[in-house]
Amino acid sequence: MIIAKVLNNNVVTVMDASQKELVIMGRGIAFKKHAGDVIDEDKIEKIFSLENKEVSQKLMSLLSDIPMEYVECSDEIIRYAETVLGEKLHESVYISLTDHIHFAIDRHRQGLQIRNALLWEIKRMYRKEFSIGIKALQIIEDRLGVSLPEDECAFIAMHLVNAQMNGEMRETVSITNIVKDILNIVRRSFLIELDEESLSYYRFLTHLKFFAQRVVQGTPMDDRDKEHALHDLVKVQYPEAHACAVKIAEYTRKIYKRQLSKEEILYMTIHIERIVRNEEKAE
Repeated sequence: MIIAKVLNNNVVTVMDASQKELVIMGRGIAFKKHAGDVIDEDKIEKIFSLENKEVSQKLMSLLSDIPMEYVECSDEIIRYAETVLGEKLHESVYISLTDHIHFAIDRHRQGLQIRNALLWEIKRMYRKEFSIGIKALQIIEDRLGVSLPEDECAFIAMHLVNAQMNGEMRETVSITNIVKDILNIVRRSFLIELDEESLSYYRFLTHLKFFAQRVVQGTPMDDRDKEHALHDLVKVQYPEAHACAVKIAEYTRKIYKRQLSKEEILYMTIHIERIVRNEEKAE
């Protein structure tokens, strides 16, 4: 492989057979090398082949500024996360997570601790991602010798959630806030505590995450005429759950300017009735 650009002693770019730019990492791979020189392939440790040109440019800029050990640490966390989650994360996570780890460690060394306002919610709503965040702190300590606080587990979890949805971080934060607010509406409406270990809670949480994503992205649910009769039936059969669903509709309209359809209120009512009924049975 022939070097196209030297970013630093450890990072170069090359062009593959289809003239696509690849980012190559390896300790000392570009030492005393220039564009046009041949790469010592024994020194190659990581090859980034990114489909998105904008992401590729941002990654190259990041790699030219950040020490290689941060990238290696981030890569290990991402590979572990993909194994646990059973899916390929969006390639932009290499930029967001690496940059976050570098910034977090820099802040930590200056004695600046940033609290995660959503720590409690993230720990409960994204349990798998939060557990990966715990493992990530262990990897960071082993590789970089820095022990970061628990808040960082939540920040890392949010980057992983974001990479699964291929969205923007502010969108992920909004989704988390919507789910938190709706759960609080349900708790206050029925004066109950929800069993976070129950299957009904897991189902409700899953529904809320997709619902919140539609609210944030402005994606409508088809309001089919045939569901209107069922909505009216459910309204009569489950009046308290329906009243709670209407409160949620008022919340989304007021805060997010999102008018819920009868079909959305119908499904919300059914989910609320199921989780409340299960909580009452458990008492």
